[in-house]
Amino acid sequence: MVNIILQGICGRMGHALLEKIAANPGCRVAAGVDLQTGEVQGIPVYAGFDALPPIADAVVIDFSGPAGAVAAARWGAEHGVPCVICSTGLSAADEAALEEAAARVAVFRSANMSVGVNVLIELAKRAARLCGSDFDIEIIEKHHRNKLDAPSGTALMIADAINTAADGRYTYVYDRHAVRQKRADAELGISAVRGGGIVGEHEVLFCGPEETLTLAHSAQSRGVFADGAVRAALYLAGCTPGYYTMTDLLRDTLLPE
Repeated sequence: MVNIILQGICGRMGHALLEKIAANPGCRVAAGVDLQTGEVQGIPVYAGFDALPPIADAVVIDFSGPAGAVAAARWGAEHGVPCVICSTGLSAADEAALEEAAARVAVFRSANMSVGVNVLIELAKRAARLCGSDFDIEIIEKHHRNKLDAPSGTALMIADAINTAADGRYTYVYDRHAVRQKRADAELGISAVRGGGIVGEHEVLFCGPEETLTLAHSAQSRGVFADGAVRAALYLAGCTPGYYTMTDLLRDTLLPE
């Protein structure tokens, strides 16, 4: 049995995770960490990791923010507790802190915990190799009106994966309104839409001279992210120290060779 320490238990993703974990016999939520302390569904909630009592066989799932993600990773490294970091909007310094923690404990990092999105990323990498430089690439992402970061971490994940597959040939362009010139050959456009209650939608367009290939994913509830986080926690419980991503999970559990 894996004991989950859920940071952000009082938020919308926290509630989605409570529902998913309750239906999974392999894990349970042993404690929460949040600004709002007390209890949630009988689970004790603490103001910070330093207030937690010892919990055996634990894994942290973090859905908080950049500061919370770094705090979780550092605490996990100090206490030997693996961490699934799902927060977005992390800076380069924040990411470096996660990699530092990964030298001492297993850290799983993904800006999007949806299995479907990560399959989309794998398909986009393959499409980039097959289509080559004859196809222009555009990424369009759509999220709810309250999302703080733009473009989304997922859009950047997709762009980075494509750029790696293309040997780093692309330059990202986020805004064209002030530039009157034709599209550069090595340009990769990323556009953000914010409105209403859109959970998360991502499209990758490969635009050729006479045809367009579109890869798309639409999240219809936050449950898809919660499901991926639970999968990651169960996977990480058996891992040695290191930095893990959805590529590792897909390879080792969903798409074994």
